Amino acid sequence: MDQENQTTVTDFYFSDFPQFENRSLLLFIPLLFVYIFIVVGNSLIFFAVQLDSRLHNPMYNFISMFSFLEIWYTTVTIPKMLSNLISEQKTISFTGCLLQMYFFHSLGVTEGLILTAMAIDRYVAICNPLRYAVIMTPQLCIQLSTSSCIFGFLVLLPEIVWISTLPFCGPNQIHQLFCDFKPVLQLACTDTSMILIEDVIHAISILTSVSIITLSYLKIITVILSIPSGESRQKAFSTCAAHITIFLLFFGSVSLMYLRFSVTFQPLLEKAIALMFAVLAPFFNPIIYSLRNKDMKDAIRKMFFPPKTFIISGSQ
Repeated sequence: MDQENQTTVTDFYFSDFPQFENRSLLLFIPLLFVYIFIVVGNSLIFFAVQLDSRLHNPMYNFISMFSFLEIWYTTVTIPKMLSNLISEQKTISFTGCLLQMYFFHSLGVTEGLILTAMAIDRYVAICNPLRYAVIMTPQLCIQLSTSSCIFGFLVLLPEIVWISTLPFCGPNQIHQLFCDFKPVLQLACTDTSMILIEDVIHAISILTSVSIITLSYLKIITVILSIPSGESRQKAFSTCAAHITIFLLFFGSVSLMYLRFSVTFQPLLEKAIALMFAVLAPFFNPIIYSLRNKDMKDAIRKMFFPPKTFIISGSQ
């Protein structure tokens, strides 16, 4: 096609959302509930850690950071999904699509790095407890959190800038629940095989994090099993169980979505996987970190029901 005859696409259309009259309200209400729960639940965890001095340690600081990221991670996609369910105009601008991809993946990469830092923290705490305070200093925790954010938001920039230079001349229908690399690149009117280089970089970063976390928890489990005291062993297992569950939810769904290269699934399964890592994994985060953690439950309870203090004045 001649360049002169190409029509530049300025908007993308989410074609797979049902029309409002076709019972889309039945999907809107539970998704709205899930989003509110994610925002409120993760906000409670974040503020509980910030306000309770007993939780000012590396493990809870990483949990607080992860919860804060989860709020924005879901805010990038779910409100637009909700809008598409009740709106006749299920479109997003080209710039809006690029920004959604950038922030969604940047926040996701940052979360993966925070989970890696959490695994390292638990490894040092359980496998080298006598040197824990010396190794996991507040300065190191700040450096790990800051570097995770900087790397997460820089590593995606070259890919987004490259996509912004591609010609999109139609069609403009995105067959996914939100803007993502593969469905958007399929609409480009040029060769996009260079994306394989970025796919390899993403795969290496994902596999590196998964390897570090897996090796850390395997070593942790080995050390826990060697603890003679049953009570101490159970306490150590319960501490790591939440971290391992979040790790499996997050990286399991991410691996299904982004470590399959040219392998394709049925459209319905594609959307189910997308919902798993964009909605369901963040939904379970506050449940796992609050209901299974006595210190967190006490901190949240103290926010709403602060302990009463009694002042006894001496008689004059």
